[in-house]
Amino acid sequence: MYHKKKKKLSKEEEHLIATNQFERYERARDNGHLDYIETAKKCDAFYRGSQWDPADVATLDDEGRPALTINTILPTVNAVLGEQRTRKADVKFKPRGNGVAETADVLTKLYLQITDNNKMEWLESQVFADGLIQDRGYYDVRIDFKDHIQGEVRITTKDPLDILIDPDAKEYDPKTWNEIFETKWMSLDELEEQYGQEKADRLRVGVEYGDTMGTDSVEYEETRYGDTYTGVEYNQGSSTNPEENRQMRAVRVIERQYYQLKECMYYVDEVTGDMRAVPQNWGKRKREKFADEFGLDMLTRLDRKVRWTVTADKVVLHDDWSPYECFTIVPYFPYWRRGRPFGMVRNLISPQEQLNKISSQELHIVNTTANSGWIVETGSLQGMTADDLEEHGAETGLVLEFNRGSSPPAKIPPNQIPTGLDRISQKAAANIKTISGISDSMLGTDSPEVSGIAIQQKQNRGATMIQVPLDNLVKTRHYLAEHILYMIQRFYTEERIVQITDDSGPEERQVPLRINAMGPEGRIVNDLTLGEYDVVIDSMPARDNFDEVQFAEAISLRQAGVPIPDDLIVQHSHLAKKGEIAQRIRIMQGMEPPSEEQAQIQAFQAEAEIKKIQLEIAKMEAEVQNLQSLSQLNMAKAQETAADPQIKVAEIQSKMQMKQQELALRQQLSAVTNEMRKGQTETQAAAKIATAAMKPSGGK
Repeated sequence: MYHKKKKKLSKEEEHLIATNQFERYERARDNGHLDYIETAKKCDAFYRGSQWDPADVATLDDEGRPALTINTILPTVNAVLGEQRTRKADVKFKPRGNGVAETADVLTKLYLQITDNNKMEWLESQVFADGLIQDRGYYDVRIDFKDHIQGEVRITTKDPLDILIDPDAKEYDPKTWNEIFETKWMSLDELEEQYGQEKADRLRVGVEYGDTMGTDSVEYEETRYGDTYTGVEYNQGSSTNPEENRQMRAVRVIERQYYQLKECMYYVDEVTGDMRAVPQNWGKRKREKFADEFGLDMLTRLDRKVRWTVTADKVVLHDDWSPYECFTIVPYFPYWRRGRPFGMVRNLISPQEQLNKISSQELHIVNTTANSGWIVETGSLQGMTADDLEEHGAETGLVLEFNRGSSPPAKIPPNQIPTGLDRISQKAAANIKTISGISDSMLGTDSPEVSGIAIQQKQNRGATMIQVPLDNLVKTRHYLAEHILYMIQRFYTEERIVQITDDSGPEERQVPLRINAMGPEGRIVNDLTLGEYDVVIDSMPARDNFDEVQFAEAISLRQAGVPIPDDLIVQHSHLAKKGEIAQRIRIMQGMEPPSEEQAQIQAFQAEAEIKKIQLEIAKMEAEVQNLQSLSQLNMAKAQETAADPQIKVAEIQSKMQMKQQELALRQQLSAVTNEMRKGQTETQAAAKIATAAMKPSGGK
């Protein structure tokens, strides 16, 4: 990447930038983010099963009442997470405008390589779970130089509590937002490691003099021995100021990406009207030389560009134009309503609390029924006191002895369970299913009496109920693919070799792919920087489920009489070495083409047989000519003497005719063999096409 020497900020400029940054952060924080943090933490606790307030649990425990947790949110959310895992993204690029189909195919394969390298399946599951549980999930896409000197696309996930979106945002697409924040607490050692000692020292000085933005900017820790201030200074410092008895533990680092207008230069093609930004590091001479060489015009205009500012309290850590044209954050919101995102757990909290309280109350009533209390006349008990009866009155086999002439102890009638209390708990459980759209069929809790067709229909209706969060997942996949496409065309400009997955044959294999390579004719091969391309997002089942479905359908078609190839059925099975087994089947059935050495040997053998027959025919023709000459010389002899050569000629001619027929058959066989080989090649190509059609595109 290009780095230029930045102008050092004056104290006034730095103070203005840091103050404005913190004020913008406070505006985003106070306009909904603090409320969101409280709700998101509660939603996360409910998913984990921590669904009671500690103060309420303590109160119930003092009163001898139970606090049950019947966590129905966990299986409900997990059912939707499982649905997401079965719908794998199939991302492809198609050319638009001056795009090329071959380059679009290379971009598709490179996208798969990037997602595989970043463990995209795991990242998407994390972001999807964050969205369902905590209302919001976020990707972060940047160019990373740790493992590759030319840089490679790195995708990570962000904690939703650390991201503050623009309070004025109205649309799902972050390109329409004005700003986005990421904030986190960092120690001085971490700051010094990342931004240098000079920045860390300035923060230390500012804290020592008390010149900070406030408690939300700097965190302190006490340096006294005691936990609370009791009026006695145990560290016996010379100062009695409590502010001097603490030191800075961490400082809030605010990272803000926001749009600003900037004067930008563009190359313009008069023929097509396409515009491309002039690289920022090009000087005037280089810009003009490039424009003259390719016949381009230059245009200057104001455009929205991303500014990237990082501050810690009153110290500016970074302030410059972003190397990217858009925010690095790609969001996922299960539900988005005019700038107010929300997830699934938020609306399940109330019925879950109702279910917990009703279930706890039912258990409390049952418990009090077993030990409802006693009515005892004073001094009537023999051998025990009223306290003993209170302690042991609910034990099995209890024997009570009371004084003669006194009233016997009587058990207090327990309170009757209120009518309909059990139905309230059932309603609460039903409300959770109704709100979430997850039926018993999707949870796998249908009774055995329900038919398979009915279960399938219920599962389809349940999938319809959760279609909104799945559709928004597709939207996020589209934005992410567009972002990665931009990263590839913007930063993958040098020649490099990447390992891609080739699934065009019967087996998947890793092959090297050279991009942006200069060919011998002077043309760049696989030039990814040129052309415009659209993103196409499709959903397909996960690899394991896909193979199971394909295997079952192939077996069904085989049983119905359709000639499904044996190797194709084995390829979709779960055998350990299915690729090797499928190849052996193709060899045994003659569908596997011979190797180059085998083909040469077979051709040599066929030619040798033909030459052998030709030599035998030539030998027979010579014998015939010899016998004919002998017959002419002996014409004067007796007819019986001349009969023997004529008979021999007839025999040799008969043998020669047979050999000529054998030669013709050999030649026909050779021609048929060539045709068979040609047919095998076509059959193999057709098998590859069928295999590719039954495979998920680019999947593993």
